[in-house]
Amino acid sequence: MDSTNTIAYVSSYPPRACGIATFTRDLSQAVAQSGRGMNTRIAAINDEGAVYSYPPQVRWTIDQYDPQSWKDAADQINRSRVSLVSIQHEFGIDGRFERDGRFVDHLGGFLDRLNAPVAATLHTVLPHPRPDLREAVRRLHDRASGVVTMVNVARLILEQEYGLDPAKLFTIPHGVPEVGRTNPERRKQAMKFEGRTILSTFGLLSSGKGIQYMIRALPEVIKRHPDVLYLVIGETHPEVRRREGEKYRNSLIELSKRLHVDKHVRFVNQYLPQPQLIRYLQATDIYITPYIDRYQITSGTLAYALGCGKAVISTPYSYAAEALAEGRGLLAEFQDPKSFARCVNLLLENRALRELCENGAYEYGRGMSWGNVGARYADLYDSLAGAATATPRAAKILDLPARTMDRPVLVPAAGDFR
Repeated sequence: MDSTNTIAYVSSYPPRACGIATFTRDLSQAVAQSGRGMNTRIAAINDEGAVYSYPPQVRWTIDQYDPQSWKDAADQINRSRVSLVSIQHEFGIDGRFERDGRFVDHLGGFLDRLNAPVAATLHTVLPHPRPDLREAVRRLHDRASGVVTMVNVARLILEQEYGLDPAKLFTIPHGVPEVGRTNPERRKQAMKFEGRTILSTFGLLSSGKGIQYMIRALPEVIKRHPDVLYLVIGETHPEVRRREGEKYRNSLIELSKRLHVDKHVRFVNQYLPQPQLIRYLQATDIYITPYIDRYQITSGTLAYALGCGKAVISTPYSYAAEALAEGRGLLAEFQDPKSFARCVNLLLENRALRELCENGAYEYGRGMSWGNVGARYADLYDSLAGAATATPRAAKILDLPARTMDRPVLVPAAGDFR
């Protein structure tokens, strides 16, 4: 593409508090800074009743729950100088779930009206999907010139269970900020955490995060490591807060009091800006994602922890199982506090193992830096915009081979470490 061409991103966007909004901001900036001469426009998806003060690159807005607003946005993009539309796809943003569970896809009307070529990044890939969800993904695939997933297992699911064309599928990892390795003790001193061993989890809170299982693991950890402090960083997800208020957070606070570990748990009830979030991660000794959805195929929080070179303990959901392979972290059993306690104690008491995880995480994270990821997306967008109907050359220079990843270490609640 020449320097006059423009990528239009269709996504939630900051200041909306949403992980995909943050991803889109970082991705669009990385692509713009890749040296390929690409300009940025944003079609920002607003949640119901919300009004945001957006930055200048947001040229259009879409009412998430209004099908006509989606069609109008397509017409507006058609009248602008856009070379390619990058859709950041998530079911809960590009449509809605009715009370009976039925999915209503608003993206279909947008795609029917849109003239420009399309690239789609899938933030959720469900194995064994319901027919309506499978059809929504297949409709997007059929309209798109390329579809990006962040892990190989997601691409395999799309090929085998959705029947999608493998020539259109690409694997590009989740991007992370470029962060140098920092001594956690120095960061702890600056943040007044001296003398504490820091465990942390961050992200928008919802019951699917499984934080209660890590809190239930703390009594066994504290018996052997009484200096442990578990940081739960992030505000309640806006959609969860709209439905049920602070019910989940309050249940976690009550649980920590009931187990007498409330002095070892600290809630940071904020949606933190990236620099502050990085400081918390740099002060962390072990990062934990106790999520309960085994089919989750992206995790920006886990990606950030790897980028900071942190030892990680996670449940074996799809993204974690692939990202933590080859000794980059430990896996605990789903919804099993004893397994989490065993993992934490193992890393705190085996410095060599922890350093192995940290070094592997940091090396893996370097390949996910936004500089590298932005360049890969830019090359893909360049190919798709220049030859929307042809097999893009990016398939040869960007794509990762689909393969079975090495099995990561799963630590059970009892028994020998393996």
